[in-house]
Amino acid sequence: MVGNVGRVTGKVGMGLVGEVLVHIPERQGTEAFLAYLATPGDPLPVGTQVLVTEYQPPRTVYVTSLI
Repeated sequence: MVGNVGRVTGKVGMGLVGEVLVHIPERQGTEAFLAYLATPGDPLPVGTQVLVTEYQPPRTVYVTSLI
């Protein structure tokens, strides 16, 4: 899961639980995960490309912007 790329579908920010769609090659598809910022900073608006830096099963990821 760590290292996979996704897209924000629900704003991710400090104090917010956002949502991202992450492409998972092993499962040949895209899945939704709850998302938190990996490092403090500006919120990530809908549509932002992100990188998964940490995964906590079953459906939580920490992300950082690819831009």
